[in-house]
Amino acid sequence: MPTYLHHIETVVPPYAYAQADIAQLMKHYLGESRKAEKLIARVYAQSGIEKRHSVIPNLSSHDSFFFENNTFRNPSTKVRNDLYTQEAKELFVCAAHRAIAHTPRVTEFDITHVITVSCTGFFAPGPDYYVVKELGLNAGVQRFHIGFMGCYAAFPALKMAHAFCEADKNAVVLVICLELCSLHLQAKEDVDSLISASVFADGGAAVILSAQPPELGAHALELGQFASALVSEGEKDMAWMIGDNGFDMVLSTYVPQILESNVGTGVEALLAEMGLSKEAIAHWAIHPGGRAILDKVASALELDETALTASRKVLQNYGNMSSSSVLFVLKELLNEAKPDESIYAMAFGPGLTVESGLFRKI
Repeated sequence: MPTYLHHIETVVPPYAYAQADIAQLMKHYLGESRKAEKLIARVYAQSGIEKRHSVIPNLSSHDSFFFENNTFRNPSTKVRNDLYTQEAKELFVCAAHRAIAHTPRVTEFDITHVITVSCTGFFAPGPDYYVVKELGLNAGVQRFHIGFMGCYAAFPALKMAHAFCEADKNAVVLVICLELCSLHLQAKEDVDSLISASVFADGGAAVILSAQPPELGAHALELGQFASALVSEGEKDMAWMIGDNGFDMVLSTYVPQILESNVGTGVEALLAEMGLSKEAIAHWAIHPGGRAILDKVASALELDETALTASRKVLQNYGNMSSSSVLFVLKELLNEAKPDESIYAMAFGPGLTVESGLFRKI
């Protein structure tokens, strides 16, 4: 029994910052040497990002959550997580409300399962509880939370939803991914930390899935096969750990090269299992983890310049929003693709983990 992704809604915090302005700020606080200034300037200029969103007001000023009197405040993990708790509750509910409101034939009373996803903060009762409470969903709705899996976590959530819909033709599953990565800015001058600081941002996405096909005139994505892979040589190159002053993200400069060496064979093997070739894929929804990552994946898959337009557009306008990013890309392609065209989606995260899935627009 097929599962259909009916609608994707996205949310971002109200504060947006130009990448060039953040670069100047980082040079002011971290560029203690001419070498450091040049490094920061190069990293930000080559990021492929024009702006990013954050829940933090006045982030690009010298008097904000992170900066004061020419010093970096370096808030504790508790202070950062308290702000996450405050802001995440509202944004989770907002994304869920929009998804339900804009999905034909679905109301609050139809939702049978809620799956929330986040790796940038924790609180209990969790976001799944507040979505049910604030939207007035049935108190018996089944609730699940996927935490701390990183940028690929939308895929386990979609696979869970797929399983629920296969098991129950009346299931209507609401999935919400939300990340507030900007809360974990670190005042470190090493290259890996600077790259992390230059790409991560805040945003969320919510989707509705069911076993019921879309109504006449509406479009959806039919879920196909999923695949998971571990690239063990990248275990230490992409990691996400809890520190005393926020979460420490490791995003090594080697990640793009590791992906370039491994994703091609993995994609070909999965497509071969389904009796398909790369030429049968009309669209590619690659997680916009960074410009170099997109470049290397495109090279490994031998894709032309236009194949990753949707991913580059999301990176340019939003940065890397961890688990929600690939859903932003899928939203672009849901609107762009023609009926019966296929979409291959892929995301990467700690491990180094590679998750992918095949979709078809109907």
